[in-house]
Amino acid sequence: MLTTLKNAFKIKEIRKKLLFTFLMLVVIRIGCQLPVPGVNRHFFSNWFAAQTGDTFSFFNAFTGGSFENMSLFALNITPYITSSIIIQLLTIAIPKLEEMQRDGEEGRKKLTSITRYVTVGLALIESAAMAIGFGRQGLMDDFNALNVITVIAALTAGSAFLMWIGERITENGVGNGISIVLTINIISRMPSDLSSLYQQFVKGKAVAVGALAAVIILAIIVGMVILVIILNDAVRKIPVQYAKKVQGRKMVGGQSTFIPLKVNTAGVIPVIFAQSILQIPIIISQLTGYKGTGPWAYILRGLNSSYWCKPSELVYSIGLIVYIVMVIFFAYFYTSITFNPLEIADNMKKQGGFIPGIRPGKPTSDYLNRILNYLIFIGACGLTIVCVLPYVFNGVFGASVSFGGTSLIIIVSVLLETLKQIESQMMVRNYKGFLND
Repeated sequence: MLTTLKNAFKIKEIRKKLLFTFLMLVVIRIGCQLPVPGVNRHFFSNWFAAQTGDTFSFFNAFTGGSFENMSLFALNITPYITSSIIIQLLTIAIPKLEEMQRDGEEGRKKLTSITRYVTVGLALIESAAMAIGFGRQGLMDDFNALNVITVIAALTAGSAFLMWIGERITENGVGNGISIVLTINIISRMPSDLSSLYQQFVKGKAVAVGALAAVIILAIIVGMVILVIILNDAVRKIPVQYAKKVQGRKMVGGQSTFIPLKVNTAGVIPVIFAQSILQIPIIISQLTGYKGTGPWAYILRGLNSSYWCKPSELVYSIGLIVYIVMVIFFAYFYTSITFNPLEIADNMKKQGGFIPGIRPGKPTSDYLNRILNYLIFIGACGLTIVCVLPYVFNGVFGASVSFGGTSLIIIVSVLLETLKQIESQMMVRNYKGFLND
C-alpha cells in the first residue's frame, strides 16, 4: 500500500490527482465544523448524548460527527447514497430507466442527472423533518418560519455541495468520489473511538491486565479487517470456453476465459437495508417523543441494538435474530436484481461460449444460479459475522465503536478499490508498446 502511494507520487499527473483529492477532503472536514445559522448546537449535543442505542450514532458515524455537531454537512452524503439505491432498484422495475441504463454513456448521464434531483429532493425532506421536529424541542434559538427555512436551505445546500465535491473527486481526483467522502467521514471518528476503548479497558488497569486488553482489542480489529478483505476479494471463477469459427479465411475463437462471481456480491447494501428498516420505528418514536407503552415498548427495545446481547436482558436479543435474517434476505434480494444468470447464459450462447460440461442456454443459467446461491449464502454469513461481533462486544463488555461492522466493510472496500484504481492508472502511464522496446 505504502509502496503504491510512494510510486504514485513520482508520476506528475497522479500526484496532482492525489493532492486535489486531499484538498477536497480538507474542505469537507472544515465544513463539518461550520455551524448551521440560528441553531443551538449545545442543545442538540445534549439531546444526542441522551439518546440510547446506536440509531443516530450509526447516522452520525456516516456523517463524520457532522450530525452531532449540527453543522452545514449534518446530512452529509447520505441523501445521495439513498437516492442511488432507489434509482438502482427502480431501474429494475421501470422499463424507461432500464432502457437508459442500456443506452451507454448518454443513458448513464441521464440516470446520474435523475439521481442528483432525487438527492436534492430527499435532502429537502430530511432537512425539513429535522428543522421542524428538532426545532419544536429547542434546536433553534428562535423557532419561527424564517429560521426553519434558513436551516432547511443550509442543510440541503450542504448535502448538494458534498455531492458536487464527490463528483469532482471522481473526475479530477483518484476516482470513487462519493465512496471516498463517506470513508473519510467514518475514519474521522476512529481516533475518538480508540481513545474511548483505551479509557475503558486499558487506562488505570494493572500493567498486565491493560497490556492483555490492548492485545485482545488489536487482535479483534486486525482479525475483522482480514475477514473483510477476504470477503471483498474472494471470487469464484467459472471457466468459459469459446468455440472456434471461420470468419473469411481465418479461424477465430477458441480462447478460454472465466466469469468472476464475487462471494460478497451485494457488498454492504444488505446491512444498510436491514439497519435502515429496523431503525425506522425507533427514529419516529424519538422524533415524536413517544416512548411506547406495553408491547410497543418491548418491540422498540428489541429493535434497539443497545439492548442486544446483554446477559441481563437476553430476551431483547430477538431483535438481533431478526437483523441477521434480514441481512441474509437482502443479500439474496439485492443480488437477484443486479445479477441475471439467464441474461449472461444467453449472451454466452450468442457469442459461441459455453461452460465445460454444461449445455448452453437454460442448463447454463441453472448452473450459474446454483453456484450464485451458494456464494451468496457464504457472503451473507461472512457479513453477518463482521456486523454482529461489535454488537456482541457492546452488549457483553460495553465496547461501542463506530468502526466496527458496516463502517469497517466500507473503509476496507473503498481503500482497496481506490488503490486498485491508482495502480491501474500507474500501469497505463508506464505501459510500453512495441515501438518503445
